[in-house]
Amino acid sequence: MDGRDLVRSVRVVGSWKAAQGLRTVRAAWRMRRIDAAGLPARGAERARVPGTVRDAEPGAGGGVIRFGRSELRIMVAANGAVFWGWDGAGPEPSYALAGRCPEPDPRAVLEPDTDGGWRVVAERVTVSVSRHGAVEVCTPGGVLLRRDLPPRWWEPVDGGTARWVQRSEVAADARFFGLGGRASGPRLRDGTYRLWNTDPRHAFGPGDDPLYLTMPVQLVVADAATHLVFHDSSWDGTVTLREGEEGAGSGHDRTGRCELRMDGGPLRCWVMVGTPARVLHTWASLTGAPALPPAWALGHHHARWGFGSEQEVRRIVAGYQERGLPLDAVHLDIDHYDAHQVFTVDHERFPKLSTLAEELRRDGIRLVSIIDPAVKAEPGNAVHDAGTAIDAFVRDQSGRTVEGVVWPGESVFPDFTHARVRAWWGGLYEERLDEGFAGFWHDMNEPTSFNAFGESTLPRSARHHLEGRGGDHREAHNVYALCMAQAAYEGLCELAPKERPFLFSRSGWVGQQRYGGTWSGDVATGWPGLRASLSLVLGLGLCGVPYSGPDVGGFDGSPSPELFLRWFQLGAYLPLFRTHASMRAGRREPWEFGPEVLEHARVALLERRRLLPYFMTLAHLARRTGAPYVRPLWWGAPEDRALRDCEDAFLLGDGLLVAPVLDPGADRRAVQLPRGRWYDTLTERAYEGPGQVLVDAPLSRIPVLARAGAVLPVRGEDGGTRLEVWAPARGRTGGGLFVPDAGDGWDEPEIERYVARWDDRRVVVGQVGENGVREPTHPVHIRGLG
Repeated sequence: MDGRDLVRSVRVVGSWKAAQGLRTVRAAWRMRRIDAAGLPARGAERARVPGTVRDAEPGAGGGVIRFGRSELRIMVAANGAVFWGWDGAGPEPSYALAGRCPEPDPRAVLEPDTDGGWRVVAERVTVSVSRHGAVEVCTPGGVLLRRDLPPRWWEPVDGGTARWVQRSEVAADARFFGLGGRASGPRLRDGTYRLWNTDPRHAFGPGDDPLYLTMPVQLVVADAATHLVFHDSSWDGTVTLREGEEGAGSGHDRTGRCELRMDGGPLRCWVMVGTPARVLHTWASLTGAPALPPAWALGHHHARWGFGSEQEVRRIVAGYQERGLPLDAVHLDIDHYDAHQVFTVDHERFPKLSTLAEELRRDGIRLVSIIDPAVKAEPGNAVHDAGTAIDAFVRDQSGRTVEGVVWPGESVFPDFTHARVRAWWGGLYEERLDEGFAGFWHDMNEPTSFNAFGESTLPRSARHHLEGRGGDHREAHNVYALCMAQAAYEGLCELAPKERPFLFSRSGWVGQQRYGGTWSGDVATGWPGLRASLSLVLGLGLCGVPYSGPDVGGFDGSPSPELFLRWFQLGAYLPLFRTHASMRAGRREPWEFGPEVLEHARVALLERRRLLPYFMTLAHLARRTGAPYVRPLWWGAPEDRALRDCEDAFLLGDGLLVAPVLDPGADRRAVQLPRGRWYDTLTERAYEGPGQVLVDAPLSRIPVLARAGAVLPVRGEDGGTRLEVWAPARGRTGGGLFVPDAGDGWDEPEIERYVARWDDRRVVVGQVGENGVREPTHPVHIRGLG
């Protein structure tokens, strides 16, 4: 027995409600026993490297290069992405890929290289392999972007899963982004980042890592080009980054370094090279187009753990309506369940839930339900009995059902890596739809199990189906939430085939965007938590998940009026705009912070409502191109190093630059501008970039600037769409896109394209069609003319 764990057990029992505290102690010791019996003991290991090249065999898009102790398969896909896998690893099976692996590029050729190596030459990239197994990725012009040193494996002598390490070098000027949802960033500084989806068990801030949604995806931005690298293994691992330094050490550049260590899984990766827009487009074609949310999901959401009753929900909704504040959705947390049991309703506190949902929908407000994966382990619970009948729940090595502790108490967990279980679980959402819910948020799906000590998840030796391959939780953990999202999304498509599902999840993995979005989880109330909120949204967008947002105001605590307002103003420009808090936290309704905050929050809400056609257009463009709604300032100019280092502002699409206030007491702030002319959207004052300007940021607003020439679809006072056109600079043209959307359904509307130009002394706007340019069908409002 570990004495420290015994002390932790005593403390937990003393600090929790007695019954739940004892359960978590038992659960922790139970998990330890299961893993002691089910995990193979790691004994002696044998180190291995590829060895020296022996021969090569050309194939479609590349070929196979054989070494003394391994072989490397390289394939350039028709979409420009490069795949390589060691020890015979291929692209499939993979939870990351959308459908089958892309076709190889027939023009890519494997040919001998210098010093006994080989190379694959393609249109967008050249991949060189040295005689000892180092892999270099270069631009077509020959500029080195990435060098992966020969990998190393540690294989158990008695057989079993091999650990491996891959060390890489990038340009001295390169900056790292990505790795999923990270609170520090979005630029990833020197340090070690873990790849294991984790409930931190407390409200988190910038110093906490890992969090709920990790991905082995890096976006590396350098002067020469941007590239994305994805190591396709869902096992636990770490990424250690060290930025380069130009002119370091005797006048020589020090390259940037990356070291990836994985506890298992295949050593295989994908690399995409180009501009950020091209890279994310290729990434989306590989891992799946982002799901398109219904139009109402781009409005304002209000949530709270602890509404407690229909009467409280009605009171909150009435508060919004009486004050003329737009509201599009209300979220119900676990307190609307019967004893915290998933797919149930507490009919004492919510006796007419379906009637409430119907009344809210008539007012344009949707109900959204929380869904947890844990099922109360009790005969008589309908979900438990149905799942038991089809053998749906995760088992341990000896065949016993694995139990953990979550909100309903002793709980079991569906094995979402089995297609039969996903189909069963997806059908359970019919009960939610019958109650009137229109959307769903998945929580506790890392998966989390409350343990007094050790990891707050399932035993690592727990068995999973893994689509028939079989394996344990070490491989299944990171994809558990992804498979849960797949189950829900596919179930909803069958149950309500005429409606686009609305789904977002606390945890996930590569490909999460195919089924919906995510949110920050339990971000701490405070100015650091506000800053972390922006980091998470930007980082997730660069990993291919464009729809996300934080708990506005923070999950815990009571924000000051100033902090709440600044968070609210930021949230109004993020894809998921949701206020939310714990039952132990202060209120989050705007009127609770005084009349001044209420009026400023009203302005933010009305501006969000006005920009809904623009947000809907960005959602359609994300689905078609993979481009996130929220983009770093360097998106269009990654070679601008000042923009690469800017983390306190962002682009909303191509047309707007948002500079939130992230520090207390600020009434002005510096804004780093990309190249071109930018207009303050309040004063219409023009600024010229690139460079830094000082902009007023009183409590009433955060600075938002519009790009000269931008054509933005906005909502007019009559509820229709109009075009807001920001005058291009003299001698230049501008333009923009609009995707009209009916609000739901699966129709693929045509993209409307607009151009703006000077004609003598006036700005002329035209709609581009097959037969040339014609008058726009929407009203036009020209701004920025002075």
